[in-house]
Amino acid sequence: MSSKKRILSGMRPTGPLHLGNLHGALNNWVGMQDEYDCFFFIADWHALTSDYENPGAITGYVKEMMIDWLSAGLDPEKSTLFVQSLVPEHAELFLFLSMITPVPWLERNPTYKDQIVQIENKDLSTFGFLGYPVLQAADIIMYKANGVPVGVDQVPHVEITREIARRFNFLYGDVFPEPEAILTQTSKILGLDRRKMSKSYNNAIFLSDTPNEIEKKVSQMITDPQRMRRSDPGNPDVCNVFEFHKIYSDRKTWEAIDPQCRNAEIGCVECKKIMAKNLIQAMEPLHERRAHFKAKPERVKEIIAIGSEKARAVAGKTMAQVRAAIRIKD
Repeated sequence: MSSKKRILSGMRPTGPLHLGNLHGALNNWVGMQDEYDCFFFIADWHALTSDYENPGAITGYVKEMMIDWLSAGLDPEKSTLFVQSLVPEHAELFLFLSMITPVPWLERNPTYKDQIVQIENKDLSTFGFLGYPVLQAADIIMYKANGVPVGVDQVPHVEITREIARRFNFLYGDVFPEPEAILTQTSKILGLDRRKMSKSYNNAIFLSDTPNEIEKKVSQMITDPQRMRRSDPGNPDVCNVFEFHKIYSDRKTWEAIDPQCRNAEIGCVECKKIMAKNLIQAMEPLHERRAHFKAKPERVKEIIAIGSEKARAVAGKTMAQVRAAIRIKD
């Protein structure tokens, strides 16, 4: 058994991954692989909580997501990479946990409140959407994860998991550790329109985008909204393109662009072209790995199968303990 602490996290396959996903989660996961016993899963059942009317697309997104993960550097030799629905024990534990989770805990979830208001084109008044934190808790405590890598905005999700684990242990005896939130550092990266990068906003640069597509999207990026003409001085502090420069261009380049922009010595078109070139160059290794795995669908399928079997072996042991604790035995 590994002496490393175990972490678990997942993503919903609701569309292609973009740079926000890369910097918000994937890069952190890749960096954790040597330090932790990592379990990363594709949460296809979670995708049904909001996309239940269009389930057909989820299968394709699952395969593409795994390719993106492997392209970003997740290693099946270091991490357990699996698909949620291939480990049916998640559904069983979700059922047991739903029996003991008070409804007010779910109704006070800030994400639930926000999305009910913000997402107007979908009917989210379902038990599945209300109860997704319970399924999320089952995902995490199934593997007795010590920690969950998250951003600050996701800490409440981990806290409700801790509450559910605590309640289970109080009722039936100590079975689950209470996972800690592991706060991760993320680069500031917004969408083309300076809003949060999201496929829903049609403002994302995807990991699967070609160099030509990247160039076209960068050319459409909003810069300093007050700079109307080439001769106007700009303000890099409010320019999204400049934030990308600080990630993808070397320090010498963006330190030179800063005063040039402020003194109107460089235009936005030229600045964007420099950034696009550096972004494309930085993405080359990922694109090469992506092409490699895209050409080997059977290998990707094999990685999913092996990882899911490994996860299910762990889940089976946990569920044996759960059934014994609540006196429902095999």
